[in-house]
Amino acid sequence: MKILGLMRHAKSDWDDLAKRDFDRGLNNRGRKGARLIGEHIREHGVGWDTVLASPAARVKQTIEAALPDADPRWIEQLYLASGETILDTISHEGGGDDCVLVVGHNPGLQEVLFELVDPRNENALFDEASAKFPTAAFAVFECNIDDWSELQKGCGTLVHFARPRDLDPELGPEH
Repeated sequence: MKILGLMRHAKSDWDDLAKRDFDRGLNNRGRKGARLIGEHIREHGVGWDTVLASPAARVKQTIEAALPDADPRWIEQLYLASGETILDTISHEGGGDDCVLVVGHNPGLQEVLFELVDPRNENALFDEASAKFPTAAFAVFECNIDDWSELQKGCGTLVHFARPRDLDPELGPEH
């Protein structure tokens, strides 16, 4: 059994439209959401052996705010990666570790959800995450594999899903 975590970067800053997408950081709401989800991740209790992350500024700032003690591996191909690329990266970079956390972008992270969870294993958490995988969302899967190279469609069960708005209603959708 392997444990896979997915975390989407927190809310990004769109104030400076001259910045290229890769260089956009977080806005104030994003920094607050990242800190809050980081506390939640630590309280959840999984010790992440490996953190694989997109090198985009908003991902770096999310990790700095949420998991300041993490030592992520910055992987270029995780920037705006498809679900397939994310799964391939985990298969090749997970090594012998039991618990891998990936921090990146949508729609790829949500695509991983659809790939990993067999329809027979869909549950209320899956329904929430499949409806929307918002910024700073955090999901945990139990994967019925012995090695990350075995990661394949339908091998996972979503066992945990949290969003900043679940932890602080003020971080819910803006109206």
